[in-house]
Amino acid sequence: MVRQCKRAEVAFAPLSLTGSGICVYSGRLKKVIDFFSLPKGKMLFDFASVLCFTLLGAAFVWVNLLIGRLLRPSNPQLRKLMTYECGEPASGSAWVNFNVRFYFIALIFIIFEVEIAFIFPVAVVFREWLQNDAGLFAFAAIAVFTLIVFLGLIYDWCKGDLEWVKN
Repeated sequence: MVRQCKRAEVAFAPLSLTGSGICVYSGRLKKVIDFFSLPKGKMLFDFASVLCFTLLGAAFVWVNLLIGRLLRPSNPQLRKLMTYECGEPASGSAWVNFNVRFYFIALIFIIFEVEIAFIFPVAVVFREWLQNDAGLFAFAAIAVFTLIVFLGLIYDWCKGDLEWVKN
């Protein structure tokens, strides 16, 4: 059921939660979509289709693994069970100290990649939000998000994790 938003439900974002649903801004018209009056049969049918696809996908994976186990040859030999290092004979232990700075740099890179992935959808719809008087809220939210990530970068820099050769 869709009804007009009450004065107390008017918020400063394109979507805002109310007591009984979501207040949706579409242009100048504000409406509330009530969750409790949605048709239950349709919702259960949607959940059933998701469940069927999940079970079908799991069954497909299980059947392929079973077929692979039945069809592949199994003849283990000592030569096949040895460690293979690009055609060279294995030397030393596999447990070596790995420089952890590789992981730190990779983590920092992933954090900034995820930040871009979160900011890009906001940048796409920012013009619409400006027209609906929600641009300042969106800009403030993205600015706070970017500031938090930037403070993390400054913390890593001050800690010395970005320096490759530590003194």
